[in-house]
Amino acid sequence: MTTSILLLLLGFALLVGGGELLVRGASRLAEEMGLSPMLVGLVIVGLGTSTPELAASVQAALAGSPGIALGNIVGSNLANTLLILGAAALISPIAVRGSVLWRDGVVGLAGVVVLLLAGNSIGLDRVAGTGMLLALTAYIAFAYHQERTGHQLQAASQRTAAAEHADPGLHDHPRPDRKGLVKSVAFFLVGIVLIVAGGTVLVDGAIEIASALGVSDTAIGLTVVAAGTSAPELATTIIAALRKESDIALGNVLGSNIYNIFFIGGVTGLVAPGPIPNSILTGDLYILLLAAIAAIVFSWTGGRLGRREGGLLLAAYVGFLAYTVSAI
Repeated sequence: MTTSILLLLLGFALLVGGGELLVRGASRLAEEMGLSPMLVGLVIVGLGTSTPELAASVQAALAGSPGIALGNIVGSNLANTLLILGAAALISPIAVRGSVLWRDGVVGLAGVVVLLLAGNSIGLDRVAGTGMLLALTAYIAFAYHQERTGHQLQAASQRTAAAEHADPGLHDHPRPDRKGLVKSVAFFLVGIVLIVAGGTVLVDGAIEIASALGVSDTAIGLTVVAAGTSAPELATTIIAALRKESDIALGNVLGSNIYNIFFIGGVTGLVAPGPIPNSILTGDLYILLLAAIAAIVFSWTGGRLGRREGGLLLAAYVGFLAYTVSAI
């Protein structure tokens, strides 16, 4: 049991460290290649910061533990919406722009509906996975078009700004020389290796803990694994809240929720297709749906997410954890 816990912690550390290196290396490589900061934010940083969840979910699905794979996706979004957004609002009330909320919030909400529809029909198979990735591509293209026309409101580009707050080195820095380019490539490659290794170790530890405690892998995925893989989002959102960067705090959460469902769910469906566990399909997805609606309503009323609403979101997350643990 002790070994399993150590494996779990090691997996978390490798995922977070690998994700940080990958984002740094990829962002600087993209700039060296002449890609615009808009595209870097929408694709490189947006997808890069979702790699911990991706690695954990794909490894779990390949290991025959769909409960961890899907539980991680749903649990991460619940942690983002209730825990992270709630904590950020408690630190500093979040002003909300309607255009961000209605576009990115609704896209995230639609993602939950897509999972429900897929789960009640064809499951998360290759058809569903392909459709989700195509939908994400359309979202990126639309958001990038808005950025080009001056509407700098999309959540994915805000994730770039969040990354810059967490790593000042991503701000305007001089064009890297050959040595800097080699360093960026090394960061990128080492980041990938650490993420793959971290995903494997994390899933192995989680499966062993679930077996030792006699609990379902779904419960472990929804709670322990989801909380661990959401660490990058927690860090960047809290930093944004402390600096009173409302757009970044909200955009980071909304963007992460979109990528978790459409990107990670899509890739998981392609690589390891299978049904969505019944406990998630009949319970947890509906909890996520209610959480997403509540966050939108709270943010829409008054144009801000205040400390009272943040406290309610945090209380709801505690209630979700209590519900999940009691069901074990």
